[in-house]
Amino acid sequence: MIKKGKIATFFITVIALLILIGTTSSWLFKDTKLGLDLKGGFEVLYEVQPLKKGDKIDETAMSATLTAIENRVNVLGVSEPDIRIEGGNRIRVQLAGVKDQNEARQILSSTAQLSFRDVNDKLLLDGADLKAKGAKLGYDPQTNEPLVELTMKSQEKFYEVTQQISQMPEPTNRLVIWLDYEEGDTYEKEMGKENSKIVSDAFVSQPINSDKAIISGGSIDAEYGKQLSSILNAGALPVKLDEIYSTSVSAAFGKDALDQTLFASMIGIAAVSLFMLVFYRLSGVVAVVTLLFYIYLVMIFFNGINAVLTLPGIAALVLGVGMAVDANIITAERIKDELRSGKSVLSSFKAGNRRSFGTILDANLTTLISAGVLYYFGTSTVKGFAIMLMVSILVTFITNVFVSRFFLGQLVESRLFDKKKSWFGVKESEIREL
Repeated sequence: MIKKGKIATFFITVIALLILIGTTSSWLFKDTKLGLDLKGGFEVLYEVQPLKKGDKIDETAMSATLTAIENRVNVLGVSEPDIRIEGGNRIRVQLAGVKDQNEARQILSSTAQLSFRDVNDKLLLDGADLKAKGAKLGYDPQTNEPLVELTMKSQEKFYEVTQQISQMPEPTNRLVIWLDYEEGDTYEKEMGKENSKIVSDAFVSQPINSDKAIISGGSIDAEYGKQLSSILNAGALPVKLDEIYSTSVSAAFGKDALDQTLFASMIGIAAVSLFMLVFYRLSGVVAVVTLLFYIYLVMIFFNGINAVLTLPGIAALVLGVGMAVDANIITAERIKDELRSGKSVLSSFKAGNRRSFGTILDANLTTLISAGVLYYFGTSTVKGFAIMLMVSILVTFITNVFVSRFFLGQLVESRLFDKKKSWFGVKESEIREL
């Protein structure tokens, strides 16, 4: 006797599932965070070197450097940056959506070591004398020209320094403000350079009885003033960063790559779906519905862990489709073997599920281990591939063991197909009578 309730359950569940996917997919994909290779931006790998000879690069120094870089990334306003320590003395920075890569590189790598010196390069004050978050962009009240205002910790100390400078004969009575002064630099040589480390060399004719130091002049425009104050407020790097590798991707290239990859992925998924329908008939129909749900679940899971989608990640998703289909094929072939032996459809369905479970579990487990190794030892986009592959494996197992078998079980248990073994891809000539 045909159980119409089972058939109704199947169609109602499938229709509800398709409506859910259709109505929420646009929101789901819109919320997906795109990686560097899809959104555009740049990646740079730094080797951390000590500022002074004899200093060591230990975990404390690396942690402090990581924090300082994170503060600088906040200045850039980049969402979802990927900043991590690699090895003992390297830091990799990935910034997706960066518009001005040269500015980003300058902000990241500048040590931002502020120092106040005389024209003979004698150190008078340094960044430690600057008040926390004590730099800000301002404008001259008379000329409306942009300037950077620095607030010092000690008004008395700044007074003493300016008094000392004011007593020097002209034109040596200058308070020279350096950014990233290094041993061997001199005032005379640096003033002749186009991109000078000297940001100000104002004359001091009398002591300044204030805690404010002003940086102004032709080199200070609104954009540079804002950038300089932001760098100083983010804090100086406790180390020196040497760039050993960098790559950049334009937003236009990323969009083209995304479009082409998605198109290729759709063709691949369509070809796989057609294969399942032709060779496995009813089991293939269930497999195609399950595949749609599989992709939907993967994206929910992926967004849920705040992962970033990259080109290798999309490749892992498509690879996961193949693995999900493989799990369906294993089950469908087991069912076909049971049907060929002359068993009933219901008995074949139960036996096929039982005997395929171990094979599917082993295949997914070994691939999961491989993906875990890739994530642990891999870098950059390799990690993105590994994360998506691990998510795909877990969702594959869930959809095949539970969802796919539930759908096919409803159809089989309805007894509508008891005498229609061909609907499972088995010819009458292939069936052996018990």
